[in-house]
Amino acid sequence: MKTIVVAFMGLVMLFSKPAYAQTKAFNSERLEKIDAVINKHIAASHISGATALILKNGEIVYNKAFGYADLEAKKTMQTDDIFRIASQSKAITSLAVMMLWENGKFLLDEPVSKYIPAFKNPKVLISYNPKDGSYVTQPATREITIRDLLRHTSGIAYPAVFSDPTMWSIYEKAGVPSGIGTTNSNLKEKMELLATLPLQHNPGERFTYGLNIDLLGYLIEIWSGENLDKYLKENILTPLEMNDTYFHLPENKKHRLVGLYEVTPENKLIKVKHPIYEGVNADFPKMEGSYLSGGAGLSSTTSDMAKFYSLYLNKGVYKGKRLISRKTVELMLTNQLGDDVLISPLPPQPENFQFTLGGFSIVTEKNDYLSPQSIGTFGWGGAFNTHGWADPKEGIIALLFTQEYLSPWYSIGEEFQTAVYQSITD
Repeated sequence: MKTIVVAFMGLVMLFSKPAYAQTKAFNSERLEKIDAVINKHIAASHISGATALILKNGEIVYNKAFGYADLEAKKTMQTDDIFRIASQSKAITSLAVMMLWENGKFLLDEPVSKYIPAFKNPKVLISYNPKDGSYVTQPATREITIRDLLRHTSGIAYPAVFSDPTMWSIYEKAGVPSGIGTTNSNLKEKMELLATLPLQHNPGERFTYGLNIDLLGYLIEIWSGENLDKYLKENILTPLEMNDTYFHLPENKKHRLVGLYEVTPENKLIKVKHPIYEGVNADFPKMEGSYLSGGAGLSSTTSDMAKFYSLYLNKGVYKGKRLISRKTVELMLTNQLGDDVLISPLPPQPENFQFTLGGFSIVTEKNDYLSPQSIGTFGWGGAFNTHGWADPKEGIIALLFTQEYLSPWYSIGEEFQTAVYQSITD
């Protein structure tokens, strides 16, 4: 894989660039197909609006806002509006974990129980009685490791979102949250509680999307001696100039948070004014809170996330300053799921799914046939219909942010991907 030298000045000039930059790498007329994809979904009342950003070798070639950030107030979307990025938070937290790994705070294949004794002697669920919530377990074949958490092979599932119904019920009854919008309690209390609950399967057997990164957020606090938000700010957000990325928005930026919408049975798009998931307030980024979800709690902009992806394309360097080593980046962007690791059915994943230590799925020779993305392309999305990836071979970073609750139109991300790649000319 050729080294991509990222021209970071393009990011600095983000808001002074035209919507379409003059470049031979993309056909400007074909770029308009991106507009057509987004406008189609706005016209059909699938989304209220969106922001889309594309960079080629660090230079912005496309940066546009569509529709409304607040449909009722007719507040037009801006390219610097702030979105709930949910599971795109995972990659940021995973980077923090690997920074601490570089600093010798832990080894990847050490057991979690070395740092949180409550995770010693994990149990696996055997049977469950839905009538009274009781269950039977047996000892797991081995302990959960740090690597298991990063690659979601621990057996820990999710409550409330994208999860096995039985595990959902067990977590809900115990009071373990999904982390999306959670404000009460703290990581220590909830992760220590999680340690008392059964695993969905033995560690290492399956990829099961779950609370793994929230648990890593707690480990970051243990390893660093700092609260998760402080560690992220000092070591990632400030060095990368991600000045609009927060767990809780400051007062002077709350007006830039995009409204959260949902589609009614009558196919009408309305703002969410009821509790979401486990009774969470839809405006949680504007609220104060003590629970810091490294797996789902951040809000951000397309510009900030482009800066984050650019760190990887530039092999760990941002504006001449190295944040993490080239070899660590290479490790973080290597598939971690062997052929013997099964993929849990909820949430469903593509054929021959591959996942890394960095909080990203990745394109390899095994699954390259599924899309136009090059081998080595990595990325991930968020529950509120946000999408992003970086293609090292093409030097492309692409982000599409919308904001919907339980959207049946998540496929807009794949449509956006098609529109991006069909516009490449060189």
